[in-house]
Amino acid sequence: MSAHFLLGTLLATGWALSARPTLLGWFIFVALMNGGTLAINSAFDQDEGDIGYLKAPPKPPKHLAVFSALLLGISALLGFLLPLPFALINLGCVVMSVLYSVPPPRLKARAGWDLLINCVGFGLLTPLAGWALTGRPFSRPILRASVGFAFLFATLYPMTQIYQVAEDSRRGDRTLVIQVGVGRSLGLALVAALIAHGFFLAGVLARHRHPLFLLPSLLAWLAVLLPWLHGWRTWTDQQHEAGMYWGLAAWAITDLSLLALLWP
Repeated sequence: MSAHFLLGTLLATGWALSARPTLLGWFIFVALMNGGTLAINSAFDQDEGDIGYLKAPPKPPKHLAVFSALLLGISALLGFLLPLPFALINLGCVVMSVLYSVPPPRLKARAGWDLLINCVGFGLLTPLAGWALTGRPFSRPILRASVGFAFLFATLYPMTQIYQVAEDSRRGDRTLVIQVGVGRSLGLALVAALIAHGFFLAGVLARHRHPLFLLPSLLAWLAVLLPWLHGWRTWTDQQHEAGMYWGLAAWAITDLSLLALLWP
């Protein structure tokens, strides 16, 4: 989250970023808002098996829901210390966090909505929030790249859910992967990755940079997805979980590629 957020800041200013608003924006958006999002999700999930980025999670503390609500509320208020676009993006993410995890909406349990919230919140709005804290108007390259990241999260999100099917089914959640199946979810992930790189290409061309250097990002995702699509029927949950971490590595390559290609 920190790297994806600061990607937007660095693409806005280069090394000329101001430390104070950058640190304040990071604290509000990443530490408070994202921290509160993870906490409120854990409070209502009550996971027992492995989940994304955490193996065998401990039982959530008794008052975690109250603590998470406090983090989200403080984040929403402090966001208005920075430029209005940042404050509104941050506030929108706070609202989505509640709708995503808390009953009765609990959109994470509804196929399609779970994907949409993650694509918009993490993929699209996180780099835009990093850019917005600088007070600079959004450029065409950052807007196109951020839309690309929304689609790229449609690639990553199924990867985070495949090995959690048993856990999600136990709770009665009907996530996208449960509804459409593993094979179709991976097919969707591949299509989304290709669309994402189309938007990245548009952003790179808007900066008049050579698109060839976007190739490592595309190849990284294909290296993760094509073997997975070919062998998913025989993979264990541990192999599916490892695939998710390879997806995170591919995401890092994409971030670094766009940082170099769209550097101001």
